[in-house]
Amino acid sequence: MPGTSGVGTGIGLRGSHVQEVLATRPRIPWLEVHAENYMGGGAALRALDAIRQHYPLSIHGVGLSLGSADGLNARHLERLRSLVERMQPRLVSEHLSWSVVGGAYLNHLLPLPYTAESLGVVTANVDRAQSALGRRILVENPSSYLRFGHSTIPEAEFLAELVRRTGCGILCDVNNVYVSAFNFGWDAEQYLAALPAAAIGEIHLAGHSLNDADGHAILIDDHGSRVTPDVWTLYRRALERFGPVPTLVEWDTNIPALAVLLDEAATADRVAGEAASEADHARSA
Repeated sequence: MPGTSGVGTGIGLRGSHVQEVLATRPRIPWLEVHAENYMGGGAALRALDAIRQHYPLSIHGVGLSLGSADGLNARHLERLRSLVERMQPRLVSEHLSWSVVGGAYLNHLLPLPYTAESLGVVTANVDRAQSALGRRILVENPSSYLRFGHSTIPEAEFLAELVRRTGCGILCDVNNVYVSAFNFGWDAEQYLAALPAAAIGEIHLAGHSLNDADGHAILIDDHGSRVTPDVWTLYRRALERFGPVPTLVEWDTNIPALAVLLDEAATADRVAGEAASEADHARSA
C-alpha cells in the first residue's frame, strides 16, 4: 500500500468507477467505500483487493445501527470485522443513527432522540463495535429533518460526550451540519465550535437539494450534485477549527463521470491549501 498519510481529499468509490480507477489510477490520496457493498464477497471484493494495492482505504458503514436499543447485530458486526481485517483501512466510520428494530432492517438512517438513555445505548454499541474491530471508529453527525420534543442534549454535545465515554472519533459531515442548520435555524459555526477538535478524524463534503415541504423550504442531503458555495465556506470554517483533516467528496445519486469527482476533490484541496496558508500567516503575524 502506498506510503501516503491519507491526509488530503479522497473520493467515494462507486461501482461505476471501479474499472476506470483500476485502469487509469488517478492521482487521489485515498478512497472510501461503503462496507455493505463488499460484505458478500465475489467480484466486487476481488476488485477492492486490487484497488487497495494502490490506494489507502476508508471503510464507511451504513448498516451497523449504532442507535439500536436491541444492540448490534452480531452477524453484521462479524462481517464488518472480517472486511476490516482483510482491507486494513486507515479509517472506519459509521452513523449516529439507527436502522434495525426487532430484527427488521429499515433502509434508512433514522434519527435518535438525544437523551441520557439514548446516549447510554449508543455508548454501549460503540464500545462493542470498537472492541470487536480492535480499533477506534468515527461516528458521523446526521442530516436532520425532524426533532424529538423530548431531546435534552444538543447534538454536538451528545457527540462530544460519546467521544469522552468511548474514545471514538467524529466524522464531521460539513454538508450535514449545513443542511440541519438551515432546516432548524441554528448556527452552523456554533455547532462546529462545540465539537472536540482533537476527535475529528475525517470530514465529508457533498451536495444537497432544495425541496418544498408544505410550503416550507427544506434542504435534503441527497449527495447528488456539486458542493454548494455556502458549504465550501463552512468547510473553510471547519478547517480553521480542526486543522488539516482527511476530507472526502461523496456523490451517491446522479453519479457523474469520475472526472467530475476528481474536480470536486481538487477544489477541496485548493480550499484546504488556502486555509492552511492563512493559518500560517496568522501565526507568523
